[in-house]
Amino acid sequence: MPRTLRFDAVLVQAVIAGALSFAHLHDLAAAAGQDGWKAWAYPVSVDLLLVAAWRRMRADSGNRDAWLWFAIALVASLGANVATAGMLDMNNVPAWLRIVVAGWPALAFLGGTLLAHAHTPAPKPEPASAPMEHHDPEQVADLTVERAPEPAPELPPAEPVREEAEPELAPVAPAVSVPPALLDHARKIADAHQSQTGTPIDAATLRARLGVPSALADSIALQLA
Repeated sequence: MPRTLRFDAVLVQAVIAGALSFAHLHDLAAAAGQDGWKAWAYPVSVDLLLVAAWRRMRADSGNRDAWLWFAIALVASLGANVATAGMLDMNNVPAWLRIVVAGWPALAFLGGTLLAHAHTPAPKPEPASAPMEHHDPEQVADLTVERAPEPAPELPPAEPVREEAEPELAPVAPAVSVPPALLDHARKIADAHQSQTGTPIDAATLRARLGVPSALADSIALQLA
């Protein structure tokens, strides 16, 4: 996917400022007796120290050494800009400035080394929750907690139970008419069953012996009872 170029005024301003500062440092180094490639190396050294100090400040804002070397590099850059703006005779540079320019490489090397090998603080760990204390069950005394008995809830008075007279069961009439011959045969079977077992015959046994439906067997059993 193609990327569209966007005009950034801040980036353009940074490029212009960097180019002017680079040129001023070069002119000052050349006026102080550093000719050829050495004059071009001075602005690179100043800008690299400035960037290294800025990065260290970003990583550790409380690092005083980073702030110190950032201020030194910034003063060197601003001093070159001011000196080349007509404040200094570039054809007759004072001796102290020549000494400062000549000693800058050693100073920049010292600052860059200290910044590169500075200790970076480790991020602070999040406070962990306190570990639960482990108690030995043998060392923990047995505690018996006695609870006071809770008062029983008051129940409403019970209503007197009304005694209802049990309805008298009316005699159940046989639902199915039984032929007399079948009833006599069933009575013989019931008598034989009672003489053998000592108990009256039930409707299920009677139905099995006679081979009649359940309703007819129930009617016969009611009449035999």
